Amino acid sequence: MTDAVAVRGVVATRPRHVTPEAGAPVTIFRLVTGHGRSAEHNWYTVTATHQLAVSAAGCVARGDPLVVSGRLRVRDWEGEPEGVTAEIEADAIGHDLSWGSSVFTRFVAHAPLVEHEEVRGDPTAREP
Repeated sequence: MTDAVAVRGVVATRPRHVTPEAGAPVTIFRLVTGHGRSAEHNWYTVTATHQLAVSAAGCVARGDPLVVSGRLRVRDWEGEPEGVTAEIEADAIGHDLSWGSSVFTRFVAHAPLVEHEEVRGDPTAREP
């Protein structure tokens, strides 16, 4: 079963990036929701593929607050002990800006990256 979800949480593991010889690149990490010692926590395995995987590998680190949207898959697994795993196949990943700031660099295929010039001031002001 898969459902569309959006989840806020913190990256709990170092993202693992794999570029197979055949197939699309993949980045995988664990995301934990809830904060505080007494709050209930939910754990998700987040998987990003293709260009999202490449971007996530370069931008996401353990401890980062994120918003992840994608398809949720809940699966039972057997073994000792038995359990349930919740996986999100991500279609979008972004930093949660309620915890800090971020700088966006647009990806343009086959073009060199351009350095950002830091701009400070009123974001609602008109440009000169």
